[in-house]
Amino acid sequence: MGKYFQPEIETASRDQIINIQNEKIVKQVKHVYENVAYYRELMDEKGVKPEDIKSIDDIKKLPFLSKADLRDAYPYGLLGTDLKNCVRIHSTSGTTGRRVVAFYTQHDVDLWEECCARAIVATGGSSEDVVQVAYGYGLFTGGFGLHGGSQKVGCLTLPMSSGNTERQIQFMMDLGSTILCCTPSYAAFIGESLAEKGYKPSDNKLRAGIFGAEPWTEEMRREIEKSLGIKAYDIYGLTETSGPGVAYECEEQTGMHINEDHFYAEIIDPDTGEVLPDGEKGELVFTALDKEAFPLLRYRTRDICVLSREKCSCGRTHVKMSKPMGRSDDMMIIRGVNVFPSQIETVLIKEGYAPNYLIEVDRVKNTDTLDINVELSPGQFSDKVSDIQAKEKALEAAMRTMIGIGPKIHLVPPKSIARSEGKAVRVIDKRKLHD
Repeated sequence: MGKYFQPEIETASRDQIINIQNEKIVKQVKHVYENVAYYRELMDEKGVKPEDIKSIDDIKKLPFLSKADLRDAYPYGLLGTDLKNCVRIHSTSGTTGRRVVAFYTQHDVDLWEECCARAIVATGGSSEDVVQVAYGYGLFTGGFGLHGGSQKVGCLTLPMSSGNTERQIQFMMDLGSTILCCTPSYAAFIGESLAEKGYKPSDNKLRAGIFGAEPWTEEMRREIEKSLGIKAYDIYGLTETSGPGVAYECEEQTGMHINEDHFYAEIIDPDTGEVLPDGEKGELVFTALDKEAFPLLRYRTRDICVLSREKCSCGRTHVKMSKPMGRSDDMMIIRGVNVFPSQIETVLIKEGYAPNYLIEVDRVKNTDTLDINVELSPGQFSDKVSDIQAKEKALEAAMRTMIGIGPKIHLVPPKSIARSEGKAVRVIDKRKLHD
């Protein structure tokens, strides 16, 4: 198959990509205005009509959509076609407020699976591969997205879903899985479990992993690569825009190529909504250019990142987005300081700790407190209280240097922090209980 799934699109010239986007945005805005009353009202409020959108440059005239809009319009308010044309729904995890439900026509599913197929081929994937899909199946998009992409490439697809790590390892070893797809925290756990069973990285046949659905650092990437003996690739997506495969890494591992023929990306100032130039850090906004059932225009992802159009050695011409550097909505503001969990993870790995941690934020007598529980490996564990206290103080100092405030570190025994088979819970913010 070569290194591209759809070479004519993946290596298209800038002019070709812009022509595709110009054609699609005109059609899509007309489709949304005629079929989605909720968005039509937003456009009318802003005084924008479909005929005002003549090219992709006019997109900035359109109103934004936020997660609050999606919740307000639940369940059918943003549906862009008759329900009889839809073949599937997926949904967000719904940790706060109402769930977001996304609808798909067969056309939408096919395009999504093609995007995931591009991601698999970008890792060197072909019909020779055995792809173990250990993302959750069901309402979560991860399992079905990579499953469909894997089948489009012609790989032998193992629909494992998440969990049951014993069985994951049995199938991985017996069937010779070559590509693993799951969350990075679960990949780290599988690596840990293999080592506990006495397996060396060279004992498995894995050569690549496609990991997404939660934030992870470069340090964590290297740890996973070492423990599984693979090259670990990032993949990005949102249920709201279809699922994983909106963007994916190539062998360069210097950002994720956005599938620009299907998704138009902008970076905005999260406070003012002003569109920022390439290379500036801000909030990522996506427009789905050809989704039929759930066609979101200018959706604010809340992910903070940077876009780059630097030439890529892989030959793909689509713009790259950086790994999200945190979120504008789950960023913790502690004693007036902006703190991202990824900063804390970076310090832990640099100081020689595994990325198994739990952050607890609270407010005591009107002052924010920051406690970080960090799990020790069996080799780091000590019965001597003075040893543990010295390590806690050293880690507190390293954290203060990185994040600007001093947390309270609690080094806890091995295996005492619950492992996640899906998205890892990293932060418990108890201040919300007091609102």
